[in-house]
Amino acid sequence: MGNRLSKISTRTGDDGSTGLGDGSRTGKDSARVHALGEVDELNSFVGLLLCEEMPDTLREELVTIQHDLFDLGGELCIPGYQLIKEEHVARIDGLVEKYNADLPVLKEFILPAGSRAASLAHVCRTVCRRAERAIVALSRAEQINAHPRQYVNRLSDLMFVLARVLNRHAGGSDVLWQHERKR
Repeated sequence: MGNRLSKISTRTGDDGSTGLGDGSRTGKDSARVHALGEVDELNSFVGLLLCEEMPDTLREELVTIQHDLFDLGGELCIPGYQLIKEEHVARIDGLVEKYNADLPVLKEFILPAGSRAASLAHVCRTVCRRAERAIVALSRAEQINAHPRQYVNRLSDLMFVLARVLNRHAGGSDVLWQHERKR
């Protein structure tokens, strides 16, 4: 990977370009930089979610996901480089299965609400979907590996499931959408 930052304010981006991990420069509005930014924002929101009360095991799994997201950003930062692999996607699939196993079957849509932790998990889910769209857009413009797209797709599913788990952890339940509520 590229050099570690020893100087934060370099002024090299004042012209609207930024450096990639391979030493090349690209526009700050490029599809690659846009995808990197979305993944960075997602990682920041996962960090915010980690400020909430949750089971220790879940906390450890979310910290691992933060490291994965940092690696995913590294992969996006270096054209042609691969850090996210099939086993990363499979781990997320396993977590979805694990946490979904004890949840009641949904018969209605749910609102992104409930406890603060659950609501933050929903924010992570929506930012994850945005990151996925940015990665798809990048893949249409440049050649990238499929695993980053698959990873964030599965991660958004996991965040939905975790929101439900976190509502129960807080002593609540899903907040159901009332499509026929009185206005």
